[in-house]
Amino acid sequence: KKSLRQRAVGELKHYYNGFHLLWTDTKVAARMVWRLLHGQVLTRRERRRLLRTCADLFRLVPFLVFVIVPFMEFLLPVFLKLFPEMLPSTFETESKKEEKQKKKLNAKLELAKFLRETIAEMAKRNKADTG
Repeated sequence: KKSLRQRAVGELKHYYNGFHLLWTDTKVAARMVWRLLHGQVLTRRERRRLLRTCADLFRLVPFLVFVIVPFMEFLLPVFLKLFPEMLPSTFETESKKEEKQKKKLNAKLELAKFLRETIAEMAKRNKADTG
């Protein structure tokens, strides 16, 4: 088990890397906006990255309140539990990303199952009506 000091250093590294990634994404997004303003067209991938970066910048505002106000960082886990999408995407851990992907996949599977059952029911009704 890690000591308190090791956990604190790990969290600081995590937030440093998150801010560094956000800064890099912001620079890339600024270049994309510059290209857009000069009439170039973005690819689908670039457009998604630009939207994600803009959303992250808007999420950063409430997140910075927790960083700037003294002792408010102790409430951050509570707010993250209440509002899980509040944290910018560059601050997410791999386990959180995998968990989110699993939830999306399960939702898609449930939707596909529902649609398959609905189509089967409609086919039975049409068969009964025509038969």
